[in-house]
Amino acid sequence: MKPRDYNKNPFIVIWELTRACELKCLHCRADAQYLRDPRELSFEEGKKLIDQIKQMNNPMLVFTGGDPLMRPDVFDIAAYAIEKGVRVSMTPSATPNVTKEAMNQAKQVGLSRWAFSLDGHCAEVHDHFRGTNGSFDLTINAIEHLHELEMPLQINTVISKYNVDYLEEMASLMEELNCVLWSVFFLVPIGRGQEKDMISDVEHERVFRWLYQLSKNVSFDIKTTAGQHYRRVVIQNKMRESKQMNRDTIQYQDALMNGTTGSIDGLGRAPKGVNDGNGFIFISHIGDVYPSGLLPVKVGNVREKPLQDIYRNSPVLQDLRNPDKYKGKCGVCEFRHVCGGSRSRAYAITGDYMESEPYCVYIPKAMRQKKKVT
Repeated sequence: MKPRDYNKNPFIVIWELTRACELKCLHCRADAQYLRDPRELSFEEGKKLIDQIKQMNNPMLVFTGGDPLMRPDVFDIAAYAIEKGVRVSMTPSATPNVTKEAMNQAKQVGLSRWAFSLDGHCAEVHDHFRGTNGSFDLTINAIEHLHELEMPLQINTVISKYNVDYLEEMASLMEELNCVLWSVFFLVPIGRGQEKDMISDVEHERVFRWLYQLSKNVSFDIKTTAGQHYRRVVIQNKMRESKQMNRDTIQYQDALMNGTTGSIDGLGRAPKGVNDGNGFIFISHIGDVYPSGLLPVKVGNVREKPLQDIYRNSPVLQDLRNPDKYKGKCGVCEFRHVCGGSRSRAYAITGDYMESEPYCVYIPKAMRQKKKVT
């Protein structure tokens, strides 16, 4: 595989197969509905899209929703992609659709990984967040069968004020469930998600520091979504530990944990930091293209233009891929090329996706030095 240039090809493509879902999650980005939209990309349109994705240096493809299992042709779509050599994973909702038969079929078609969401260490916390009683128990039962199939398990957790006090218990549960990757999402107020449900900027920093210490002592890998500033915290801690705090050159590799191969989950690790529209692209159920599912600024539609053209030539995406254009403290921060802040959260809070990450406490070196001079 050629080295990946994020200006030309994304590292990961998210395809929202459908917005239909039986859950009523408090934070749902898609504001999912019970019934499928008749305008969804068809199976034939999906195959055409997969062909285009393959040609973009074969990025990782993730099926999301809603609930991908609400589409009866989901495994036909997956089989087509896998036959083309595309690495496919899926994030279904924990509903009665997650049957042993469905997981067996996923294994048979060659799905690389299955991701489940757990937003609490117990039924009381998780089911409240997911808006459906029984979701926690169903998820745990499904994970047990996934292990029987020997499929790698990724667990997604959205950090909010409802579960931030139970992170130690959550980490213990991750170990018990033998996940290979804990993907920690930080709430962005979009869809049903509300700003009042978010943790504060100080709490973000505290959670990042806790995750860094945790990462040194657990068997699973840790990745953050909409928490790009975790990379900055990792680098700061590693520089402090190696007593190289005054080092001028900061690279993404510095944010990778020691001893982590990046292939523990079978899908590999991004060669550099991924952000909205920068190594990452989202396709909606009707073919609309967005920098991410959390940044609702439409940049095209795959029914009208090939994904390659949209990704490479959209002025919005080109701006998002240039951290030197970011505004405020993000634009002068020495970590901007490895962090860049959440462009989604900047947009959700300020209305401008180029503005500073509003939930970051860090003051860049350039701003501290300027304050000293004045």
